This record gives sequence, structure tokens and C-alpha cells, in this order.
Amino acid sequence: MLNEPALASLKGLGPKSQAMLGNAGIMSVQQLRKLGSVRAFVMVKRSGLQPSLNLLWALEGALSGEHWQQVAREHRTSLLLAVEDHERDA
Repeated sequence: MLNEPALASLKGLGPKSQAMLGNAGIMSVQQLRKLGSVRAFVMVKRSGLQPSLNLLWALEGALSGEHWQQVAREHRTSLLLAVEDHERDA
């Protein structure tokens, strides 16, 4: 994990988002990229926290380079369906 970029280096992830990810065991950009926004969001939920959907939009935006508000407008349905599928199948 040496020299891996910190989560703080991702645009759109503030301290609260970083803390929620850390609570779920997600500590690096590499881990987040490997998991993807949907799995990471579900992991945060399963860690006992109750994140708002803004975390999902922020995670996808941080990984895709899109602004979280654009993600919420343009990818809302597909992300919500993916979360639902992941929660059902896991």
C-alpha cells in the first residue's frame, strides 16, 4: 500500500465520505477502483452506517471524473438498480 494515492486525492470525496469508506475498510484509491462505486457503497451500508445516496453519486463521480450532480441526473437509475442487484445477490 506504499505510494498509493490517498482517497483525499479524489475530487468530490470529502472527509465524511473518506471516513465512511475507512469504516468499511476501504482505505485507498486502488481499493475503491477495484471495488467500484456500487460495491463500495454497499460495503459502507453493511458496515453499520446509513449513507445517503449522495455518497453513491460522489463515489461514481470520483471514479468517473464526472461531477456528482451530473452522475445523480444521468446515472441514477442504473446505479440504483446495480445497488439493488448487488444487495440481492450478495
